[in-house]
Amino acid sequence: MRKVLVSACLMGRKVRFDGRAKPVDDATVERWRAEGRLVVHCPEIAGGLPVPRPPAEIEPGADAADVLAGRARILTPDGVDVTDHFVSGARAALATARAQGVAVALLKQSSPSCGSHQVFDGTFSGRKVPGEGVTAHLLREHGIPVLDEDQVARAAELLAES
Repeated sequence: MRKVLVSACLMGRKVRFDGRAKPVDDATVERWRAEGRLVVHCPEIAGGLPVPRPPAEIEPGADAADVLAGRARILTPDGVDVTDHFVSGARAALATARAQGVAVALLKQSSPSCGSHQVFDGTFSGRKVPGEGVTAHLLREHGIPVLDEDQVARAAELLAES
């Protein structure tokens, strides 16, 4: 059975930087849960970050590929470098996805880990820019489609095709 890697915060787990969850309420996701298709994962927790924790963003002008190549960092507002945690968490997510037979990932938008179409711009101003988080980028590089919490229907289509 092909599975769906899903951000733990979308499943109601209080793992976000602020200690909260962002649960998605969707009948398809509930069906996947009942079918045993969900692989719930938080890359930031897997990478060793605590809850709560300071917010973190990819440096301005850089992207996930730069972070994974060691050319850019992920920083907190105080300038603490948390890059290694994010990269380690991304690698853990990929390993989990491969081990569990994941066909598609449903990840939380805007996160420096999970953002699939946009991320915060690195200035901690709340401004978002087109881009992706390091986990989303790494999964895509290895052939796993990544969608966000508003694209459940598309995720279901991809799952059906796999």
